[in-house]
Amino acid sequence: MSKLRVNAFTLSLDGFGAGPDQTLQNPLGVGGEDLHKWMIGTRTFRKMVMGKEGGTTDTDDDFAVRSFDSVGAWILGRNMFGPIRGEWPDDSWKGWWGTNPPYHVPVFVLTHYKRDPIEMEGGTTFHFVTGGIHEALDQAKAAAGGKDVRVGGGVSTIRQYLQEKLIDELHLAVSPVLLGKGENLFAGLDMLELGYQCTDQVATALATHVTIKRV
Repeated sequence: MSKLRVNAFTLSLDGFGAGPDQTLQNPLGVGGEDLHKWMIGTRTFRKMVMGKEGGTTDTDDDFAVRSFDSVGAWILGRNMFGPIRGEWPDDSWKGWWGTNPPYHVPVFVLTHYKRDPIEMEGGTTFHFVTGGIHEALDQAKAAAGGKDVRVGGGVSTIRQYLQEKLIDELHLAVSPVLLGKGENLFAGLDMLELGYQCTDQVATALATHVTIKRV
């Protein structure tokens, strides 16, 4: 049965999934890039995101591998697609990732502003959904063809799906970094009341991997 998943989403020790002041120069906000040291050296990240060979094949890589397994579609918040706010000024911005993004499946971007789909190299097509999280999920499930749908973020998007009890499983990588401010994933959320429990944890030198499921 198709699941709605969050995988390899990294948090700081104080609960922030991104730093403040996202810009073209700081796509993850100020200090946000420090969160992802556990991932960037893995073989999976180097292959899937950078198009390069080599990299580690340790526990961190195992979690990176799982994050791409059986994913038939993605959902992203608009801030995960780019730094542009408001109306689309033109069609020049096509994401952070160049001509061949690391998704290789349909991606559904939440936005308030209409835009035609963008077909990229490698099987990625960005679809822009103006009808909210439920419409995006319906479209993503239809496109996934029975595989899982992965919510890539950002924090606001994951929180919306959690509040509706729609996410079946979260893998969070807690990085030994303090950001102080930014976007906090759990602020104001009662995860127990929403029906979630921590089912697994594995610590490595660069992160503590936590699995949370809706039970």
